[in-house]
Amino acid sequence: MSGLARHAEPIAAVATAGGRGAVGIVRASGRDLAALVRALCGRDLAPRHATLLPFRNAAGAVIDSGLALWFPAPHSYTGEDVLELQVHGGPALLQLLLARVLELGRDSGLRVAGPGEFTERAFHNGKLDLAQAEAVADLIDATTAAAVLGAQRALAGEMSREVHELAQALRELRALVEATLDFPEEDIEFVRAHAVEQRLHGLLDSLRGLLERTRQGALLREGLHVVLAGQPNVGKSSLLNALAGAELAIVTEVAGTTRDRLRESIQIDGVPLHLVDTAGLRDTTDRVESIGVQRSWEAIAQADAVLFVHDLTRASQADYVAEESRIARRLRELGVVDARVLHLWNKVDAMPAAQADAEVLRLAGELGLDEQARRGPRLSARHGSGLPELRAELLARCGWQALPEGVFLARARHVQALQDCARHLALALDWLRSAAPALELLAEELRLGHARLMEITGEVSADDLLGDIFGRFCIGK
Repeated sequence: MSGLARHAEPIAAVATAGGRGAVGIVRASGRDLAALVRALCGRDLAPRHATLLPFRNAAGAVIDSGLALWFPAPHSYTGEDVLELQVHGGPALLQLLLARVLELGRDSGLRVAGPGEFTERAFHNGKLDLAQAEAVADLIDATTAAAVLGAQRALAGEMSREVHELAQALRELRALVEATLDFPEEDIEFVRAHAVEQRLHGLLDSLRGLLERTRQGALLREGLHVVLAGQPNVGKSSLLNALAGAELAIVTEVAGTTRDRLRESIQIDGVPLHLVDTAGLRDTTDRVESIGVQRSWEAIAQADAVLFVHDLTRASQADYVAEESRIARRLRELGVVDARVLHLWNKVDAMPAAQADAEVLRLAGELGLDEQARRGPRLSARHGSGLPELRAELLARCGWQALPEGVFLARARHVQALQDCARHLALALDWLRSAAPALELLAEELRLGHARLMEITGEVSADDLLGDIFGRFCIGK
């Protein structure tokens, strides 16, 4: 079925989450639902007013009594006629009511909505742009108060407005440059007279400012994936428990207690952190533990940040130091660069401060670590000391600037689109500054940059991109 034909059909779905609840909602949307309203409710409804009614099955028995709300097009969420029925939130009851709605709408082609189809229609009918539509899903999925506020800003169109302002300025610049292509004998002087280079510089500065805020928004949405790594019994599980504030991992003196990855999500200043505690990194003949160690290395390779936990009480033991060196070499072989590794010096509670300093210097020297690594947080995972410094360092490492106002939730695709646009504008500047300026290439780079910018709001988008975005929504939204 073509997309146009699919969007022409009326749709209905349960619009509240699965399970029991005090209230449940069944929603229908389509181009003309007046007949469905009369058949189900027995009367016409006043627009945007809640009306208490019984909803009956085909035999006339009452399924439930509840509120009916009628939103005639275009003044609705989807831009089409929308009918919302609010009843008691039992799953069986909601399915009975949905079945009755579908039964009454059968002749008009009413069908069950797909994931995200209500919001997809809002997008196609101009009620939301693509970035705002994504913010709907992000608002539902938000796990921190900061993420909720960021999603609300994106839904209100704050990012979209900035994108449109940049796009308008870029559109004007494109028109100016492309107009000169018809007059090749005057093109360079015309471009210089209209300060194209200065305007390009201004656009790039504004774009980079938006890109930085968008990176913050993407971090707020996606969070940081952090892996705890190190040898057995260095304190990784104790550190996970301390950061999470709960006894999530089993902690014993027996090496190999943790045999598989243990995941937990926490937040620091509103930024989600997805922590993974891994099996201790060592050679082992235990088949189960060796699988856990292999999974540990897989998690390390994919992590945004690796917390390499060192045990200062064993810093003088030759076999321990040798294994630390092997782990450090393996990290480099996996391409885990130093910027992704934060060295944690654990168990400082077991010795005087001066001795702890000496052991850090000793072990860091054996591993060939630089001054920054030696200044890594010093901890007692068991007693919780050093955790504030660790949290602050984690946020700094991931680039979080703790901007209190104006951060909107964003996605990796938004960041990539802005980066690509900035790259095209930088190339445009290069063509303009070259010894023999090539205005055709300048115009092409401006066109490509403008297209990437418009992908953010969906004014230029591929059908497969839309399918991927809306396919991740819940049914009924």
